Amino acid sequence: MDDSMTGNVPFPDRDTVAEKLAALSETDKSYVALLMENAAQDDNLLDGLRRHLDLAAGSRFLNSLKLENLGIWLGTQAPDRLQIRLMETARSSQHPAYQAFRTGLDRSGGLEKVYPPVIR
Repeated sequence: MDDSMTGNVPFPDRDTVAEKLAALSETDKSYVALLMENAAQDDNLLDGLRRHLDLAAGSRFLNSLKLENLGIWLGTQAPDRLQIRLMETARSSQHPAYQAFRTGLDRSGGLEKVYPPVIR
């Protein structure tokens, strides 16, 4: 029996997180920032992010700038423990939606803050 049949749906569910990431108003940013404060919510956040990117990839109009801005915002706001997982998510597809998100993550410098480049 899966979780949906037993009523054990994770809170927040991936669709709710995806909606918040799609809108990204100040209220939505506060909601997502609150999720990022709790490590127990990391999987729910990343599932919602993947859902949002998949929906963007399947849409008729791709708003690359909005996806890039989401990458910048998440990259600057996400705690260190999430930076690698965000980048793994961004690199999980070659679709332009994922590439736009990855461009934003790269521009945010979040991964470099956690793992500074080694200069020799």
